[in-house]
Amino acid sequence: MIDIDSWIEHDPDPVTRRELTDLKKRSADGDAEATKELEDRFGSLLEFGTAGLRGEMAGGPHRMNRAVVRKAAAGLIDFLQEQVGRNALLVIGYDARHNSRDFALDTAAVATAMGARAMIYPSHVPTPLLAWAVRHLNADAGVMVTASHNPPRDNGYKVYLGGRAVTGDGQGVQIIPPYDSMIAEKIALTPHADEIPLATTGWTEIGPEVKEAYLERTSSLVPYQNRTDMKIVITSMHGVGGTTMKEVLHRAGFTNVYEVDQQAQPDPDFPTVSFPNPEEPGALDLAIATAKSLKADLVIANDPDADRCSAAIPERDEWRQLSGDEIGSLIGDQIARIGALTGGTLASSIVSSRLLKEIAGRHGLTHESTLTGFKWIARVPDLIFGYEEAIGFCVDPDGVRDKDGISAGLMLAYIASSLRSKGMTVSDRLDEMAIKHGVYLTAPVTIRVSDLGLMPATMAHLRANPPTMLAGFPVVSTEDLTEGSDELPPTDAIVLLNERGDRAVVRPSGTEPKVKCYLEVIEPVTDSLSQARSAASARMSRLQQDMSQALTLP
Repeated sequence: MIDIDSWIEHDPDPVTRRELTDLKKRSADGDAEATKELEDRFGSLLEFGTAGLRGEMAGGPHRMNRAVVRKAAAGLIDFLQEQVGRNALLVIGYDARHNSRDFALDTAAVATAMGARAMIYPSHVPTPLLAWAVRHLNADAGVMVTASHNPPRDNGYKVYLGGRAVTGDGQGVQIIPPYDSMIAEKIALTPHADEIPLATTGWTEIGPEVKEAYLERTSSLVPYQNRTDMKIVITSMHGVGGTTMKEVLHRAGFTNVYEVDQQAQPDPDFPTVSFPNPEEPGALDLAIATAKSLKADLVIANDPDADRCSAAIPERDEWRQLSGDEIGSLIGDQIARIGALTGGTLASSIVSSRLLKEIAGRHGLTHESTLTGFKWIARVPDLIFGYEEAIGFCVDPDGVRDKDGISAGLMLAYIASSLRSKGMTVSDRLDEMAIKHGVYLTAPVTIRVSDLGLMPATMAHLRANPPTMLAGFPVVSTEDLTEGSDELPPTDAIVLLNERGDRAVVRPSGTEPKVKCYLEVIEPVTDSLSQARSAASARMSRLQQDMSQALTLP
């Protein structure tokens, strides 16, 4: 356990120092909850991994705060300077969450004091703009202060490497092993937070020309639609992407754009949603209500840092939210039509639909499956499009080597507009794809456990007792990815395949006490599309029941 008194003594932030002093006193007075909280906060340093840092904002080494951020910044700069020299260039961005600007400025101050060159955006920006800046400015690293779509109490610290720090397809991508452990080792060697030198000046602001270059490039990804009157409703979910999304759409010719007023301004408390993730049930209620009142044609929703994109469409007098796999297939099909002429690779995570592989093959393109996370997807060689089912889409890998909800939203608008000009809808295109490739139906099963410690037991139980039948058909393949495979590095996941080609991918969550199961049923269209969908739905129900049973501990 990390020494409580020493940490409090050296905490540079008076707010968290007072908070910890009070917590310690309550514990000493016999408050059992305070004691438990102290044990949690001081059990270890907040882990620095391939997602950087992410956690609840509060005092102590196992929380997000200025002490932890300063130590992380010092460790990162020490690592960078060891790799590329003292003049390493670091670019920094931040969202509108509580403390984000303070964490970003502390990072700039630490980097400058250590002799590195630091550039920081002058105000909050979407995550794709930071990822863009890493490549556009040929920076050696980038830091984005954001907790993406996490609850209001959280914040985080994403790290990208580029410039001279990495070469090839990893340029401008989030860190992967061994970089995470190398940086973590440097963080562990840093002095007390208040002993880390801070510069008061010396860093520079990232000029408006960097954002302008992003806007110009992104808006040019689609042909200019100067006569479209398609009505689009957008929401930034109280985040920082609204202005950028609207500007990109306008520059591409989509001027009939309406924001959800209640969610348009950045607000770190996210007052209109219980959880600021467009995937969550109810998150798009306000956007869909706005779309209904305006008789709109499309809803585009970004998460608070705008690296993810969801959408909803009118369908049979109602509105339906598209799944991440549906969006990935729509955009992938659109990009594959161009890729058929230029070549390239489509990529998706192992938990995403296999439809993208089918699309790639039909257009003479290669496809690669990766582990979950854009740190893996975005470094695929010759990538022209990549996605994961959790509404993350990489539409322009040469510009932003990460998921980008702004460019994905633009591409959806273009697809919907192009179809509309032909008298078709997005639903028509989905039907067309199903008839051509078959019905690819995906759905999740989530097993929540009482604590993180039960997740290994659940995975061990499945490994020891794998099902022999799924959805009424024999299991023909059980692949344990613990040791990796010819295509994938090692990961804690199991892939089950039955005789009909139905698939279940099981893995523990990296952030929550639950085991996730990603299911897919493939049903060819032989007679009618409605019959094929009905058959797929029935088999999916059985598959969900079977996997729920297989993952339940005795």
